Amino acid sequence: MRNGEIKRKTGETDISLFLELDGRGEGRCDTGCGFLDHMLTLFAKHGRFDLTVRCVGDTIVDYHHTVEDVGICLGRAFALALGEKRGICRYGSALLPMDETLIATAADISGRGGCYPLLNILENKVGDFDTELCVEFFTAFCREAGVTLHIRQIAGNNAHHIIEGVFKSSARSLRQAVAIEPAFADEIPSTKGSLE
Repeated sequence: MRNGEIKRKTGETDISLFLELDGRGEGRCDTGCGFLDHMLTLFAKHGRFDLTVRCVGDTIVDYHHTVEDVGICLGRAFALALGEKRGICRYGSALLPMDETLIATAADISGRGGCYPLLNILENKVGDFDTELCVEFFTAFCREAGVTLHIRQIAGNNAHHIIEGVFKSSARSLRQAVAIEPAFADEIPSTKGSLE
């Protein structure tokens, strides 16, 4: 089984996280931020990942540290679960509609982490969640996971729909990218021979 477990404690957050790449899409998320819990549960479902997250953070300040640090931990668990990345498809993409919103994502498990979003979220908040934290989350995740992720908002004006579309589309792109290609299960998908 390909899984990763991370425990990380700082002056701002105390996080325990377990990720199983070859799961059933079950998310058990308790971060102290309801909207983030919702997004992580969707991420698990659409990626077919099993994800358990518990975070105690300084949410009395705001959700910034919680969201970014959960992204860091998820990225580290993702990299740990992939190991040397032998046999993976490496690339994945998804075009995901959600009502008026249309989101496209493309992922490369390259070992070179980078998040490249083009989003136009007009609202500053969804409930008490700062919408700018969507990019903060994926930036932290990509950096730690060694994933290149392009995110494009093609259509949409509802902030909830846009962010939800980003999480779902990203999960589906990553689901394709982590899949094992049976005919090449012993190969690393790079002419360099490494994706570190």
